This record gives sequence, C-alpha cells and structure tokens, in this order.
Amino acid sequence: MNATHWAVIVALNLAAVPGAIGQSRPIDVKTSVMTVHVFKAGLFSAMGHDHEIAAPLSSGSVDAAGHHVELHVTAAALQVRDPKGSEKDRGEIQKTMLGPDVLDVEHHAEIVFRSSGAEPAGAGSWTVRGDLALHGQTRPVTLAVTEKAGHYVGTARLKQTDFGIKPIKIAGGAVRVKDEVQIDFDIQLAR
Repeated sequence: MNATHWAVIVALNLAAVPGAIGQSRPIDVKTSVMTVHVFKAGLFSAMGHDHEIAAPLSSGSVDAAGHHVELHVTAAALQVRDPKGSEKDRGEIQKTMLGPDVLDVEHHAEIVFRSSGAEPAGAGSWTVRGDLALHGQTRPVTLAVTEKAGHYVGTARLKQTDFGIKPIKIAGGAVRVKDEVQIDFDIQLAR
C-alpha cells in the first residue's frame, strides 16, 4: 500500500551509515536487509492487517572519511511479505503498492538516498543527514545509526504524505493505512 513504499524509503535512508574507515566502500546488497512496516488504523482496523515489505538495496556505497553515503533501491523490487496475509491478499497489496496510487514504479523507478553529512553521536553511533528521493519528491531526512558487530542497524519513521503519497483508505476510511511507516535496517559493507 502507499505506506509500504514510504517505509521502504525510510529504510534506505537508515541504511546509509557512515561507519567504515577509509575510502568509499560498496554496500553488500546480498546480506543487507531493510524492512518497511506499514500499520493499520481506523474504526474497523481489526478487519485489516499490518504490512511487512522487504526493500532490497540495488546498490550503495559508504565513504566514512568523506562522510558520504549513497543508497539505491529499485522501487519495483519491493516485496510484500505480510506473514499473516493470504497469498491473494499479498498479491493485491503488491499490485497497489507498485501501482500509480502509491509508488508509481512506471514513472518513479528508483528510490535514492544521498547523505549530506554525518556526525558521531556516541560510541559506535552516528547521526546521518541527507536527501531522500521517492515518488518524484526529494526531502531531507535525518537518521540515527548504530554499529553492532560490523553491522549498521537502526529504525526510522517517515510520513508518506511528505513524499506526495496518500495513505490507502478503504470503506470511507473505516480501514486505512497510517501515514507514518517504520523502516528497520541492518546494513553491511562488502568485504
């Protein structure tokens, strides 16, 4: 749904972690994980369910010395996982998420985060600032990132409406998707 694609974007932004020391290093897209969580709301929200979306990175790099992170996600690669939903429901949600009412992957094929700066925020932690391009909109984003055993992990929350996406509503809003989505990430650099 609409919230799904926002969550993915947030996850990408969070994945932009400046922890490596030295030159620019690629992100290991095979072992890095981003998950977008979209939550239900509304008077009859018990009739709906929360959504879990996998947001695989297509490419990315980190230059710790230059305080620069860049992440790319192919919007069409986002995958609805919803463990509590039926295969039919997942297929319908997937179609809606990728379609013109949410991500509109035909016109906005890529989600990109480019950092503009990173500051230490304690031992093994950083505050990363940058711009997220999603659904034809570019907005500033700030992320908190922590390094744990060679992994850069964190959680972020974004609003879909900040990127021109209207959260999906059903039955006049009695069942709807919340505007805010949560992105969890675990990013690893290539060895």
